[in-house]
Amino acid sequence: MTRIVVVDNHGQFTHLEQRALRDMGVDVALVDNATPAAEVDADGVVLSGGPDIDRAGHSAEYLDLGVPVLGICLGMQVIADALGGRVGSGDYGGYADVTVEIVDEDDPLVGSLAPETRVWASHADEVKELPPGFRLTARSDVCGIEAMGDPERDLYGVQWHPEVAHTAEGEAVFENFLARCED
Repeated sequence: MTRIVVVDNHGQFTHLEQRALRDMGVDVALVDNATPAAEVDADGVVLSGGPDIDRAGHSAEYLDLGVPVLGICLGMQVIADALGGRVGSGDYGGYADVTVEIVDEDDPLVGSLAPETRVWASHADEVKELPPGFRLTARSDVCGIEAMGDPERDLYGVQWHPEVAHTAEGEAVFENFLARCED
């Protein structure tokens, strides 16, 4: 059975990420971001959302485990920050229902959602510049980088929350991620 670790960055929806994966029949564990990456045995890692990149603990270390990683909101920002991208304040702040345009139909994480999908996202902070090796995979009117991916390293990020009911095709995002973890 595929084992996924959800890294808790103290976001308000982290428990929903764990539950969504568990409901899909996945062996899932929730670990605090203070847990060293060396103590984690998983087929994939989800870096949860959270309030502050300065409180992301060991999250960046999980990028070196050699397994697929999905960053959600703050988790995506951690990936970008750790790998040479740039994170900054968003122009639109809090949570909102957003229409996202999928710009890379071949992306293994979000390509199946093309041409667009409705999502629930916070834009208090967002990725402003992609890290080297990443491709833009989705954008919206409120955020130029709604999703990014580096399939070569199996690293992916979404600004939105696929685990909440307000996101139209959230389960598909998790299914696509699980397919990467099972390869």
